[in-house]
Amino acid sequence: MTKVIGTHSGHFHCDEALAVWMLKQTNEFKGAKLIRTRDPKELEGCDIVVDVGGVYDPSAHRYDHHQRGFSETFDDKHTIKLSSAGLVYKHFGKEVIESLVDEKDNLEIIFQKTYDDFIESLDAHDNGISRYPNTVQPLYKENPTSLPARVAHKNPAWNETLSAPEVDERFVEASDLAGSELASYITTLAKTWLPARSIVIDALAKREDVHASGRVIALERPCPWKEHLMDLERENGLVDDKSILYVLYPESAPEGNWRIQCVPTRPEGFENRKSLPETWRGFRDDELSQISQIENCIFVHAGGFIGGNKTRHGAFEMARYAVEN
Repeated sequence: MTKVIGTHSGHFHCDEALAVWMLKQTNEFKGAKLIRTRDPKELEGCDIVVDVGGVYDPSAHRYDHHQRGFSETFDDKHTIKLSSAGLVYKHFGKEVIESLVDEKDNLEIIFQKTYDDFIESLDAHDNGISRYPNTVQPLYKENPTSLPARVAHKNPAWNETLSAPEVDERFVEASDLAGSELASYITTLAKTWLPARSIVIDALAKREDVHASGRVIALERPCPWKEHLMDLERENGLVDDKSILYVLYPESAPEGNWRIQCVPTRPEGFENRKSLPETWRGFRDDELSQISQIENCIFVHAGGFIGGNKTRHGAFEMARYAVEN
């Protein structure tokens, strides 16, 4: 017998559009029929209901978040109240991920990162939680091409008249749009972001070969390293005076130019744990080599967060000087 997913009719949002798509990736609700209604009797006959009904009860497959007193979060480490997207992801997310990628050993990592980087912002957006709670006036307007905005644009315009079935068709389009974004994100995590972890693990194991302090690592190839490094530092107790200050990596092939990059205080931040020497900043090529007394220098950014050298040895020397001075 075909399962039935229920959600509300009328104007729709990104959270329930994505929630419905996620449910359709599960074994239980693959190929399920969708009903959009606010009629309690119709909703009562649905096998699962999201974003309507005023009830959160996983045992009964009821996933609404609008009722008074609702305060569910993803876990005790998160403070953002869940929307229907977060509720469905919390209970079905791992199955959704497994339907997209074969990463059983790293399932928990992908599950947590996808919530933090993709789903949580949708929960906050739908619940009206500001990114800047202490800022009275926003510093900028929200990007009109964000995922919630693109889903919202699928709704009928104020001066457009559509029948209920036509609006339902728009909802399905919005659900597929949101789902394709999530699927692409998770697939990218598994195929490109996650493989970088092993490169960072290997570099951390060899950090004392780069500098006796153990505060510089050299990657065998360029890759996304910031989040992996900070996660691995926490796991290995590399904090305070044991934390990594600089990361070295080749621009392309090992025999090509090398970069030295400062580790920021947080992955998305611009403050460094220790910037490159002030006397190097903004200089290039021979002039920089003369100032630093290190051969083959290419540049050091005026902001002091990154520099370059034509050789591996030169980049190592830049790191050695920066650590010791």
